[in-house]
Amino acid sequence: MAQQIRLEVVTPKGAVVSEDVDIVNAPGYGGDFGVLANHAPFLSTIKIGTLTYEQGRKRETLMVSGGFCEVSNNKITFLVESAEFGSEIDVDRAMRAKERAEKRLAQAAQHDEQFNRVRAEAALKRAMARIKTAKNI
Repeated sequence: MAQQIRLEVVTPKGAVVSEDVDIVNAPGYGGDFGVLANHAPFLSTIKIGTLTYEQGRKRETLMVSGGFCEVSNNKITFLVESAEFGSEIDVDRAMRAKERAEKRLAQAAQHDEQFNRVRAEAALKRAMARIKTAKNI
C-alpha cells in the first residue's frame, strides 16, 4: 500500500473531512496545487474552487470557499469558510444563485456601487464553483 497523508478540512461549523488519502488537489491563490504523502511543509491561502482527494479508486470533490491550508508532518489541514461535497450540491439552486449574482453585478455596474459589486462577484464565484464541483463528481 502506498503512503498516505492525513487530510483535515475544517469549517467554522466543524470538521468536514478527517481521512488518510493518497493525494489532495486544491485551489490556491498562487495557483492550484497537489500534495502527496511526505510533502515539504508549506502554507497557502485558498480561493473559492474545487478541492479533490483520492483514496485508491475513490475520488471525492468539495467546493471550498476562502481560507488557509497548512502542510506539516504528513498532514494537510484546510481551514475554510465553507465546504460542500459535490454529491450534496443542489445544482438548480446554484444556477439560480448564479443568475441572481449576475443581475446584481449588472445593477451595481449601472449605479457604480463598489460594495454591492464586490459582494455580487463573490456570490457569483461561489455559485460557479458549486456548479463546477457538482458536475465534477
